[in-house]
Amino acid sequence: MYFAYGEEETDYLKKKDKRMAEVIDRIGHVERKVDTDLFSAVVHHIIGQQISTKAQETIWQRMLSALGEVNAETVLAAGVSKLQSLGMTFRKAEYITDFAEKVHTGVFDLEGIWQKSDEEAIRELSSLKGIGVWTAEMILLFCMQRQDVLSCDDLAIQRGLRMVYHHRKIDRGLFEKYRRRFSPYGSVASLYLWAVSGGAIPELHDYAPKEKK
Repeated sequence: MYFAYGEEETDYLKKKDKRMAEVIDRIGHVERKVDTDLFSAVVHHIIGQQISTKAQETIWQRMLSALGEVNAETVLAAGVSKLQSLGMTFRKAEYITDFAEKVHTGVFDLEGIWQKSDEEAIRELSSLKGIGVWTAEMILLFCMQRQDVLSCDDLAIQRGLRMVYHHRKIDRGLFEKYRRRFSPYGSVASLYLWAVSGGAIPELHDYAPKEKK
């Protein structure tokens, strides 16, 4: 399953911003996978922190093989040592079991969070051990498919903005200008900025000053 969007969102962004319109027309539809299972999405993000995507997927596949299904009950049954044996750090195993315990006891409401506003959902998710604001924002986008997520803390988003709009630096005030411009479809703008940052339009380059060696 991919993040769902269509002409309504892209037409809105294209009318709002000429350069974004050029980017959208040039790149076409962007397909980014989503995982709508909130429990597994949180676990997957914790596993992936500060390691490569390949390493993350290796550990995730081991986890699926070992547990069969990744949910609060199977995680708690496995315990920290079993999770750690799959290749993750002790701390990550602790974070995941703590999350599972909160879900199991009802301290964290997996269903109720879907009814929360973006701000409330980010606040609740980032209260979990191992989940910061950026990770919470990514969960909103790639799990809950919220429409208006543009993360100021995402370095690739900042790079994409510099490349598209020829800025040397994106400070908070400038970022907020773009966030307001792209709202309520910041998530779709994010998809295109990530694509640009990753080289989808080869002639665009990063205007950030080169660091002196």
